[in-house]
Amino acid sequence: MNLSNFDAFLAVMQTGSVSLAAEKLFLTQPAITKRLKSLEEELGVRLFEPAGRGIQPTQAAYELLPRVKHWLLEYEDIKHALSHAQNRIGGILRIGTSHHIGLHHLPSILKQYVQQYPEVQLDVHFVDSEQAHQAVLSGELELAFLTLPPQFDARLNYQPLWQDALQFVVAPFHGLAQQQNLTLEDLVNYPCLLPAAHTYTSQITLQAFEQLGLKPQANMSTNPLESIRMLVSIGLGWSVLPSTLINHELVALDLPLALSRELGMVSHPARTQSRAAMALITLCQATP
Repeated sequence: MNLSNFDAFLAVMQTGSVSLAAEKLFLTQPAITKRLKSLEEELGVRLFEPAGRGIQPTQAAYELLPRVKHWLLEYEDIKHALSHAQNRIGGILRIGTSHHIGLHHLPSILKQYVQQYPEVQLDVHFVDSEQAHQAVLSGELELAFLTLPPQFDARLNYQPLWQDALQFVVAPFHGLAQQQNLTLEDLVNYPCLLPAAHTYTSQITLQAFEQLGLKPQANMSTNPLESIRMLVSIGLGWSVLPSTLINHELVALDLPLALSRELGMVSHPARTQSRAAMALITLCQATP
């Protein structure tokens, strides 16, 4: 069987459309359609049928999906085992990272890595921490760098790498900016800007309020922290941001509360790690 046909099938099932699958695989839509047709002919079943302007999976497609995922994971394990046997550090290394970590913690490490291991094709995916977590669990990513969850999943391995201090911030002209000895009770009287409630950073923040029986006025939600920083800087509300993002456009509030989040790396212990992944893990652990 042609491996590229399975990749196309999996991409369409994950994205829900041929056009998005084509973008994900850097192919044209006709190329994706051709691969799907080839797979259907090879298996002798219909996997997709027309639905409006798009397509929808058949029952056969849903039955095939877990088998394809399992087969591709087995294939990756075979490649990794062979790379170990040959003592070679190369091939494709798929990693995920949150935008914040990818922009503020990983660049120097990855720069050193690609110079040290030029035979590795580094495939970096910028995704939310929660999505990266699930992608490692499902085997789509070999490693992910993310905000570590409040509760670890027993099926995964976690490696803390960075402690990220969090601060309550507002624009310099905001009503809270000049006030002293603030409490969380004072903050709930003003609108706030937080990532979606399911994100790990939001969970850390909301937990501090919940312990006092309080609920912030979250009137807008966006996940990229750089976007939140911009919205806070124009006066739309207060937020909680990593110290690395605080600049002259923001003021840290005077609160007797220290919040922080742990940033780190997650991998799947049941998957055979490639030598490329092991080299990156070693480099991360050796970098202060």
